[in-house]
Amino acid sequence: MPEPSIYIGQVSHKRLTPFVHALDYKVFSLLLDIDKLRETASDTRMFVYNRTGVVSFHDKDHGPRDGSPLRPWLNNILSEHGYELRDCPVRLLTFPRLWGYVFNPLSIYYCYDRGGHLKVVLYEVSNTFGQWHGYLLPVTREASGPVSQKTTKEFHVSPFMPVDGTYEFTLTPPGEKLSVLIRYKGEQGEDRMIAKHTARRSDLTAAGLASALSKHPMMTFKVIAGIHWEALKLWKKGAKFHPKPDLPRNHITG
Repeated sequence: MPEPSIYIGQVSHKRLTPFVHALDYKVFSLLLDIDKLRETASDTRMFVYNRTGVVSFHDKDHGPRDGSPLRPWLNNILSEHGYELRDCPVRLLTFPRLWGYVFNPLSIYYCYDRGGHLKVVLYEVSNTFGQWHGYLLPVTREASGPVSQKTTKEFHVSPFMPVDGTYEFTLTPPGEKLSVLIRYKGEQGEDRMIAKHTARRSDLTAAGLASALSKHPMMTFKVIAGIHWEALKLWKKGAKFHPKPDLPRNHITG
């Protein structure tokens, strides 16, 4: 079972239609045990839980967004979708708040059974309009190897992409390395966008956080600034604008 960790790596996006547009940026994420957030904060200077700090994690940035603990919410989600994993071990991969600010385009909950086998993944997707949606997908791989998953796109992320087609996820669960590959395909099966996150593990310690912060001191601000800057470049290139549709009826789909 992976311990709370820092993952330092890179995110890349490549739009393929109607023209090619690519970007990449360096990031660091935290892998957290959702049942030991207070203990992690107590053990790790520089990292605080539900308080203002240089590096912090707030319950209100995830799940129901009301500041309540994540475990009861996630238990209900799993039970409602037929997964017998109540109080199962869960690791959350996400950006921390830096200097009190964060925007998480994608956070990932890895849900394990008591034997330490990955059984379900929840992809928590957010857009810049303050909305979010979750894709809850089972893990059907054999004992080893990458996880492959597929789901219908239900949620408006970019105003320059429609809400149709499918997502195909390929991920390597957290270990000494991790990777997440997302292919967004159109209704005819054509690739529209490819995104990838690769990272290498580091210990979640005060020294590890200080090192990551020294290399990426304004990371969370750069993420949201970069999204808007790239949107401006897409608009100047003539990308078709898609108005924001109504939210899906359910916050979680699979």
